[in-house]
Amino acid sequence: MKRAVDLIGAALGLGVLSPILLGVALAIKLSSPGPVFYRATRVGRGGTPFRLYKFRSMVVDADRRGPAITAGGDPRVTPIGRWLRRTKVDELPQLLNVLAGEMSLVGPRPEDPRYVALYDDDQRRILTVRPGITSAASLAYRHEEALLSGPDWERTYRTTIMPQKLAIDLAYVEKQSLWEDFRIILFTIVAMAK
Repeated sequence: MKRAVDLIGAALGLGVLSPILLGVALAIKLSSPGPVFYRATRVGRGGTPFRLYKFRSMVVDADRRGPAITAGGDPRVTPIGRWLRRTKVDELPQLLNVLAGEMSLVGPRPEDPRYVALYDDDQRRILTVRPGITSAASLAYRHEEALLSGPDWERTYRTTIMPQKLAIDLAYVEKQSLWEDFRIILFTIVAMAK
């Protein structure tokens, strides 16, 4: 049933949001050189890597200019990218990942392979479900970039933020239901509208 909801939701989302998606694509193309989309390698269900789609919010060679995680005030983020990240509109192309079966509308956010390698056996249980576009953890850490500042921000992520997010995701894996998914989607829409 969850997969059917994902397919219907992603198809409807792409259809309804297509004018916004086209507008954002045009704004990215006009505001900075490079492609409209950014494709990142992430770890999906069963530990399988896949290419996650996002609207590009950083300069083209951002991967070579800095770390995998974006800290607060990162100079690699473009002006339009700041708005995309703040509103989470940069995540909307992941509806394509949902249609492809690599992601779900709701589930633990997919992580970079470098950080998945740090998971303990218990934390790896989140890899038993499809990753999601939104999750309770992503709502709780909606302003994560602001928490990642200072000289030791990556350590903060690895030792504090990532374990807390994983704990929230594990709680979701244990109690997941369509009702919980609808609740998370509703809170996500409200958070995006703020």
